Amino acid sequence: MDKKIFSCHKISEGVVEAEAIISKDDIMFYLIEPESGKIIEPAHDLEGKSMAKKILIFPSGKGSSVVQADGLYQLNQRGNAPKAMILQHPETVLVSSAIIMEIPMVDKVDPEFYEVVKNGDRIKVDATNGVIEILN
Repeated sequence: MDKKIFSCHKISEGVVEAEAIISKDDIMFYLIEPESGKIIEPAHDLEGKSMAKKILIFPSGKGSSVVQADGLYQLNQRGNAPKAMILQHPETVLVSSAIIMEIPMVDKVDPEFYEVVKNGDRIKVDATNGVIEILN
């Protein structure tokens, strides 16, 4: 892999490094176990996997704003929220929740990033400076 640094757009600032977990499906934060960070939504492509303390890469959120905000809040209260979120279609409730909970969030990522990043890759999200780096 030649390129390991990708540009992105800051939504919520911060710098974190963690393992990537990638979902091709939209995420409903209310269908994630707050105690484990495990996705319990039936037939979801990440069903049974935990996104706790990982960098979550996903298209968008889904569900009503109340369940989205509450689901993310419950995860955050138990220390099982994602360390950062990289998404393609931000929505107001997720954006405001990420800012309030100080979870780095970015969008408008260089399209090539989605072609090379894999589940389990160690990545660094520098939302403050608009850069994502694949470390391994």
